[in-house]
Parts: sequence; C-alpha cells; structure tokens
Amino acid sequence: MRHRKAGRKLDRPTDQRMSLLRCLVCGLLWHGHIETTETRAKSARSLAERIITLTKQDTVHARRQAREFLLDRHLVKRLFDEIGPKYRERPGGYSRIIRRGFRRGDAAPLARLELVDFET
Repeated sequence: MRHRKAGRKLDRPTDQRMSLLRCLVCGLLWHGHIETTETRAKSARSLAERIITLTKQDTVHARRQAREFLLDRHLVKRLFDEIGPKYRERPGGYSRIIRRGFRRGDAAPLARLELVDFET
C-alpha cells in the first residue's frame, strides 16, 4: 500500500531516477522548455521550481546547493546571473505544463514543460 507516500518512482531505481530528473531540469534551464511524458514533467517541475527559488538569495551557499544538484558550473552561473533575476519578484509558479497529446509508439501522454516569461 502506498498510503502517505509522496513522489513518483518512474519505474526506475533511485540513482537512475535522480539522473533522469537532473537531465530534465538542466535541459529546461538551458532551453526554456522540454518535451517529455506528463509524469516526468510533473516530477521535474517541482525540482526546477526549487532550484529557481534558490536564486532569490544570491549567496555562496545557494550557489553551492544548486551546483550540487545541477552538476554544471556554467548552468549554475547562467541560472544565478540570467534566469534568477527574471523571477526574483514572482512568488512561485515559474513553470507551466502544457499537454501535447499522446506518443505514437505506446500512447504515453506527452507534455511540454516550459518556464513562464522565458526568452531564449
């Protein structure tokens, strides 16, 4: 029984799941949007919003926390210098999920996860 169990397992072991979500969040922050399945988008959304919230306090500690998750120092620099200031005044809700239909091979529901007010 899954009573009071939060989060999605995505049918993967923990290390593979975290690696997948890391890559999805990195792609979202680099490009401003990603196309993936709906459940993956919902899982990546919460992590991306948490990382963007770190940029509200531009401290060394916040940068180290972001670097620990993202594993790319160039992306962390871009996050704190370009992306973070755009969302500094926004109280949350930095991303949106748009449903895009179904995948052709297995009919999995597809979604587009994108950052709100993001210009490339």
